[in-house]
Amino acid sequence: MRILLGSPRGFCAGVDRAIEIVQIALERFGPPIYVRHEIVHNRHVVDELRDRGAIFVDDLDDVPRGSRLIYSAHGVSPQVRAHAASRGLDVIDATCPLVTKVHIEATRMASEDYDIVLIGHRGHVEVEGTLGHAADRMQLVETADDVQRLEVANPDRLGCVTQTTLSMDDTRDVMDALQRRFPRVRLPRNDDICYATQNRQNAVKQLAREADLLVVVGDPESSNSRRLVELGAKLGLRAFLVQSAADIDAGWLEAASCVGVTAGASAPEILVEQVVARLAELSPVPARIESMPRVDEAVSFKLPHALR
Repeated sequence: MRILLGSPRGFCAGVDRAIEIVQIALERFGPPIYVRHEIVHNRHVVDELRDRGAIFVDDLDDVPRGSRLIYSAHGVSPQVRAHAASRGLDVIDATCPLVTKVHIEATRMASEDYDIVLIGHRGHVEVEGTLGHAADRMQLVETADDVQRLEVANPDRLGCVTQTTLSMDDTRDVMDALQRRFPRVRLPRNDDICYATQNRQNAVKQLAREADLLVVVGDPESSNSRRLVELGAKLGLRAFLVQSAADIDAGWLEAASCVGVTAGASAPEILVEQVVARLAELSPVPARIESMPRVDEAVSFKLPHALR
């Protein structure tokens, strides 16, 4: 059996930065360090940081006054920032710069008297934070059908932003529907779409040319990981999401000649290595492990001033 590794896979620059921020804060200031929401959507990463002294909370009222707090990579609303300030919390912001870019764009459009459409998944923590930046002017849509139900004050002054863990492929139908109904809508530029999400989906498309089974390493809470599984299935692969090697079912390998392996943007490489080792162990014939040509995304984000 052949095991083919996708590239790029795993951590993106925003996730790398967010995890590094928590690690440095723990080393420099010592525990406890409070983190609003899970720093990234991966149980392995969260448990490791919790063991080192990070405390993850959803409600800022659970953070003692004056404590040090880190915002997760998903970003927060202005209301959350105001709440943190009212409690005298010493905040370090680990919001992904691509999320911050969306927040700035939404705020700018609202100030220019635009209504705003946010393409994203209801209930996702990033979406909740983005909606808070223009709550009285922003509407959430998930599908092209949602576009038909939109009511806007002025069709000539309508803008659009997206959840960053979506790709051009994810949003194309919705954007096409927006443009058909509102020809003058201001759509996001291509560079507003998360490079990492798109690149990982492109890698799955490459894997689908050779693999007949796809294993995606990621957390069920990870939006981009779930999209990789959905894309694999759409391309005709038997596709499965696993959090660790323990989740692999030996039955999946029956009649599989080539297994494609990739990982969502919040999954560490150590989990990929363990999954590959388990697949090789379960293979009915000696496994041949190969990798797609390496893709260097050449993206990095600076640490916040408080930690430089």
